[in-house]
Amino acid sequence: MSYYQGIQCIKCGYEGTLEEAFDACPVCGAKGINVNFTTVYDFGDKAKAKETFLSAKGKGLWKHREFLPIAPETEPVTLGEGDTPLLHLKKLGRSMGLNHLYLKNESVNPTWSYKDRLCSVAVTRAVQEKRPVVTVSSTGNHGAATAAYSAAADKPCVIFTLPQVPTTMKTLMQSFGAYVMVTPQPIDRWTIMKACVKEKGWYPLSGYMSPPIGSNCFGIDGYKTIAFELYEQLGDLPEFIAVPSAYSDGLYGVWKGVKDLQTIGVSEKKTKMIASEVFGSLKQSLKENADGPVVVPSEWSISFSIAGPQGTYQGYAALKESEGYAETSSDEETMAMQLRLAREEGIYGEAASVTSLVAIEKLAQAGKIGPNDKVVAVITSTGLKDPATTAEHLPAVPTIQPTFEELSKALKENYGYEMK
Repeated sequence: MSYYQGIQCIKCGYEGTLEEAFDACPVCGAKGINVNFTTVYDFGDKAKAKETFLSAKGKGLWKHREFLPIAPETEPVTLGEGDTPLLHLKKLGRSMGLNHLYLKNESVNPTWSYKDRLCSVAVTRAVQEKRPVVTVSSTGNHGAATAAYSAAADKPCVIFTLPQVPTTMKTLMQSFGAYVMVTPQPIDRWTIMKACVKEKGWYPLSGYMSPPIGSNCFGIDGYKTIAFELYEQLGDLPEFIAVPSAYSDGLYGVWKGVKDLQTIGVSEKKTKMIASEVFGSLKQSLKENADGPVVVPSEWSISFSIAGPQGTYQGYAALKESEGYAETSSDEETMAMQLRLAREEGIYGEAASVTSLVAIEKLAQAGKIGPNDKVVAVITSTGLKDPATTAEHLPAVPTIQPTFEELSKALKENYGYEMK
């Protein structure tokens, strides 16, 4: 059984067809705002739906498959994603003045990022619709996850990416058998991808609209399971959930999971969502109370996966509906937090992913998060996706002769550590 009913526009409620699912709402588009579709669920008897959720057995993302947009007879494409650890960051929490700071460590998913949740659901949907090829436009994590799940589903996978993307990311995508293509300009990858979807029937896992709307609206529901797991791990939802945001697939998907739990009566917690950004499109949109996400100045950033000039309406909606916040993180702040998290808590997060912690700290300092609030930072991927960037901020590894004198000297000069 699935409670899934169909898709509708996030802004105006227009009921879309499967043919329109990836092209943005035509009604809102006619008014100059690109808006993604979202899946709609009919829970009917909410008490029964609540019991279905609370009595669910099994592990991983598909434990709550009734809340995903997949037909009951369709076999899930899974690599064991989900059930990621929730860690209490005691040392970082103390330094931020937060007693209940938690980290949802999505880097332990099969391809080391939370994109596995989206891709498990979206590739399963591609199988259900009998699409010939899976395609995606990606700077890294989304492409790697798409390639892996396409391989598991025995589907050809074509990925369009950019020249600046680290070699590690391109290698990861190709290792799963994906056909990786670089286009000269960012818009070029969307142009060719859209043509393949429209003329060849390929199945898209990311968006191809400009301005951006976000990714595959079915796959986004995979992120709902983060909220489900947080409820189960904490005993209720937290007061705040922070998610790194560019096109805000994760932010909006987690918020949908929160709303599901509120709708069926599992939780009464008024959770606020936090978008961590680089250049602050959503932050500025909230400040202006704009009709949609505004464009802000941007450039290349070490947090390249979330470094865009404009957010999406779905991200803006998650913040408005939850009465949440958006906060920015500079490259300097991001690198400092990456090393701080690794050295104080033993977690090496990707640069973009630790922006969630930067945002939390700034909001705590501003008094918007209280010392006893439960707040969760979603760490979306591992720093091993781009170790070269981290290495630029570390001292050279010294070569020494095996004597106490040389060891002591190298420890002090290279690391500032006094040998005793």
